[in-house]
Amino acid sequence: MIYEKDEAVIEALLFTMGVPVSAEDMGRILQIGPGLASTVARGLKDRYEAEGRGVRIIELDGSFQMCTDPKMYDYINAFTHQPRKYSLTNVMLETLAIIAYRQPVTRAEIEKIRGVSCSHPINRLLDYDLIMEAGRLNAPGRPILFATTEEFLRAFGVSSPSELPAVPEEDIDDFREEAQEEADSTIGV
Repeated sequence: MIYEKDEAVIEALLFTMGVPVSAEDMGRILQIGPGLASTVARGLKDRYEAEGRGVRIIELDGSFQMCTDPKMYDYINAFTHQPRKYSLTNVMLETLAIIAYRQPVTRAEIEKIRGVSCSHPINRLLDYDLIMEAGRLNAPGRPILFATTEEFLRAFGVSSPSELPAVPEEDIDDFREEAQEEADSTIGV
C-alpha cells in the first residue's frame, strides 16, 4: 500500500497521544498536506471498523483520536470493576439537547426554554465534561455561555454539532407543552 508508512505514523501518534490530533499536525509530521493526512487517517479508521477491532479511530471537527470501541465498555468495566462513568437523567438530557442545538447559550436562555431552574443539570453536565463554559455574552452581567465539548461528540458518536439530527417541527410544540406541564407541576399550578 502506498500510504503504509503514513498509516503507521498516524496510528502511533493517535495511540500515544490519547487526545485528538489535528490533520494539520499529522500532515506537518508526515510532511504531507492536511487533506492527504485526513484521507490516510480515514482509511485507517475504515479499516479498523471493517475488521471489528476493539479500538477505533474517531473524527472530531477535523481532528482524529484513537479510542475504545463502545461495544467493549462492558468487558472493560467487568475487568476493572468500575461502574459506568455516568448516567444522564431526562432533565440532564433535555438541558444537554438545548445546549447542543442552541450553543453557545446562557443559563437564562436554557431556563427560559425549559421553564424551570437548570443549575443542577448544568453543573452535572459540566462535571461529566459534556459541556463547557464557552466565554461570556457581551451583555449586562456578562452571563456565561455554554457549549458542548469533544467528550460530548465522542459520547454521542458525531464529528461535529452540525451532524446532530434535525428536530421535526411538529415535535417542537410537544416539547414546549411537556416543559410547560413540568413547570406547572413544579410551581404547584
